[in-house]
Amino acid sequence: MKDDLSGLIKAYDIRGVVPDQLDDELAFQVGASFAHHIGADLIAVGHDMRVSSPALAKAFAAGVTSRGSDVLAIGLASTDLLYFASGIRDIPGAMITASHNPPTYNGIKLCRPGAAPIGQGTGLADIRALLEGGLPSYDGRLGLSHSEDLLPTYSTYLHALVDLDGTRRLKVVVDAGNGMAGRTAPVVLEHPTLEIVPLYFELDGTFPHHEANPMDPANLADLRAAVRRHRADLGLAFDGDADRCFFVDEHGEPVSPNNIISLIATRELALQPGSAVVCNAITSKAVAEQITEHGGRPIRTRVGHSFIKQVMADHNAVFGGEHSGHYYFEQFWYADSGMLAALHVLAALGHTNQPLSTLTAQFSRYVASGELNLALSDIPAALHQVETSYLAAGATADHLDGLTITLPNGAWFNLRPSNTEPLLRLNVEAPDRTSMTQLRHEILTLLNAHVPAPS
Repeated sequence: MKDDLSGLIKAYDIRGVVPDQLDDELAFQVGASFAHHIGADLIAVGHDMRVSSPALAKAFAAGVTSRGSDVLAIGLASTDLLYFASGIRDIPGAMITASHNPPTYNGIKLCRPGAAPIGQGTGLADIRALLEGGLPSYDGRLGLSHSEDLLPTYSTYLHALVDLDGTRRLKVVVDAGNGMAGRTAPVVLEHPTLEIVPLYFELDGTFPHHEANPMDPANLADLRAAVRRHRADLGLAFDGDADRCFFVDEHGEPVSPNNIISLIATRELALQPGSAVVCNAITSKAVAEQITEHGGRPIRTRVGHSFIKQVMADHNAVFGGEHSGHYYFEQFWYADSGMLAALHVLAALGHTNQPLSTLTAQFSRYVASGELNLALSDIPAALHQVETSYLAAGATADHLDGLTITLPNGAWFNLRPSNTEPLLRLNVEAPDRTSMTQLRHEILTLLNAHVPAPS
């Protein structure tokens, strides 16, 4: 087994380079440790299309069965299809995926029965202790494995939550990025009201066309061009494991996830007035304002799926959203589903004669910088300097997730160390573009002293 797990076990999943950090032997040990920790009779296991994923999934499943637990092997799956298996069968699950990371990476996302999250404080630390300290001996029965394709029932379940019948016909360009949406989208989006124009539906873990990370604007270029070329009503871009969805309007312009959060939140609040809606600390101030205006209760939490799912469960929230394109639903076991978010937007658009740009523009109130990633030599020192400087100027600070500074004019920014990479992430929002640009420049100037000198 690998000697150093510090760079592999993250805040809410296991992720690293194959085979240097994660290999079949370690996957077996993680499977055995998970089975011992969770103590379940049956565990669902799915995997994405990465070159290393089938072998890692097989090794993980062998680890599970070595401890006497049975395996429900759902095969090639999106992460939200794995969550569906966990929720509908009320069993723990494991998804072999590295989401949007480059081809050399892979990882393991774990959940409890009902798709309940497992992170550092909810099981990952215990699994790490088992990996490092060794499992107790076991001489009981070996578990069995059986395969089942849950994609058709997953599709039926999603359409029971969002009905597209009676909507106008829409032309939709879908960029699967050679990821798992290439398997799920043809089934879920097969509907008389939808004309689908597919981009990169071929499953290919080498990502030959572009990285399966739609949060990077460069990876939306093909989708934007295709929407304009086909005169489509909108475009959808999924990440590698298809648990995230990004949207492009009829002009080929990206739609802010903040606006999508507000759009879906208003739909859900119309069905369940007065409910809580959970958003992470990076979402626009406009989101909380609009939740309140539509009779909801905004709840702010940390970035990361294990955190937001737990807070949603604690508050019986109807919906949750993150600036990174993750959308979480009470009726989906508080789990995130890019495909369910897509269906909500398609239904909302299909029930109006407005284009998507007009439909979502009503939710824009402030100007955001987008997320900037900074490689700094001393992140704690940088955060201390920024906080000290702005508090002296009359701003306020909170530490819910990294450092959030709010200025007297209503502008704010967040500096958050990444949970998965050695980076500091910056998000800035202000009432207008001039104020946002000026504030961003001020912050970057302060942080420049902590940029490592060229080697």
